[in-house]
Amino acid sequence: MALNYILFAFFAVMAIGSSILMVTRRNIIHSAVFLIGALLATAGIFLQLQAEFLFVVQIILYVGGIMVLFVFVIMLVNLDVSMRLVQFNRQKWVAGVLALVLGAQVLFALWVGRGELRLPAPAVDVSPRNTEAIGQALFQHYMLPFEIASILLLVAMIGAVVMAKRRV
Repeated sequence: MALNYILFAFFAVMAIGSSILMVTRRNIIHSAVFLIGALLATAGIFLQLQAEFLFVVQIILYVGGIMVLFVFVIMLVNLDVSMRLVQFNRQKWVAGVLALVLGAQVLFALWVGRGELRLPAPAVDVSPRNTEAIGQALFQHYMLPFEIASILLLVAMIGAVVMAKRRV
């Protein structure tokens, strides 16, 4: 049991640290690498929660697919022009005040709801595996929305190819 807490603490600290570093870095490549670290840490938390399907989707879809798109966009955007643009350094105090207000709101919400989050103990009965249950739900009850989503993604991919062809 202690190992679970240690692993959760490791992944949580990695996710929070990578997220903070992603937002605070000036170099966009470094930010993308820290975003990959945050996504991998989130995948580790999913695996620890025995959500194997979400773990695999997080790795394949987000770390593998979305980050490749981010890297291509970073490579295609002219970084020299964006680095010469006026920075918003004069608004640091506004960001600091807003961060303090948001932190105070989170602490207040945690203080108000301090005993209300009592989750029931998990059931002892043996249930089907997580991935199997998701597959059964997708292909039995949600087949039409699943197919509509796949068609929309196909249309978006075709649109991206058409838009890219026009520029050449």
